[in-house]
Amino acid sequence: MVSQTAEPIVYQGQFGEFTVDDHDRRGVVVYRGGLMVAAVSFAIATLLVFLHASPTTITALYWLFWAALGVSLFTIHIYLAPLHRALQAFWATGGIASLAIAVQSAEPLALYVFHHAIAILGVGFTFAALTGIFFKEAVCFNRLETKFLTLLVPVLLLGHLSGLLSVQWEQGLLGAWAVLFLVFAIRKVIQPIPPDIGDKSVFEYLAKERTR
Repeated sequence: MVSQTAEPIVYQGQFGEFTVDDHDRRGVVVYRGGLMVAAVSFAIATLLVFLHASPTTITALYWLFWAALGVSLFTIHIYLAPLHRALQAFWATGGIASLAIAVQSAEPLALYVFHHAIAILGVGFTFAALTGIFFKEAVCFNRLETKFLTLLVPVLLLGHLSGLLSVQWEQGLLGAWAVLFLVFAIRKVIQPIPPDIGDKSVFEYLAKERTR
């Protein structure tokens, strides 16, 4: 029996027709997989914070979160290339700052950041990149949890940096962040794939404009 492949679906975009192929779909799956790994590792790390577990384990989970976030940032579909590159630069800057702290500090990274709020000025770039994803998803898909996260993350980070938040408030916001991040990642898994790819005719148009 000769297998037949289905004809690709043709979509009408803003600047012409386009199709969604297997490469596009794989990219979305990888993007969502990165988000899920990042969300789960962040949630486990948050739980360990509440249980006063080893800061070394929490730090290891941070690095897993950071790596998974990077995978998502390199497979996410964002129309504005400068914004996409900016988020990737934030992610890289946060990783470099985290590595620099980890190398020079005798304390595990997680404990150092807790004791030295000024470290947020470096490590915080990682979470600024994550907030960029939340903002993009809030704008594109009107997701309630990402609207909250877009505000919650900077409030927690700046609150810790300034010392204005009590430990109880920080724990409450951290717990809400972990739960909402998991909700977001789970909802992404069950979302149809084509909307995450976006209007490919826009990407093609912008690419042509950049080459002029």
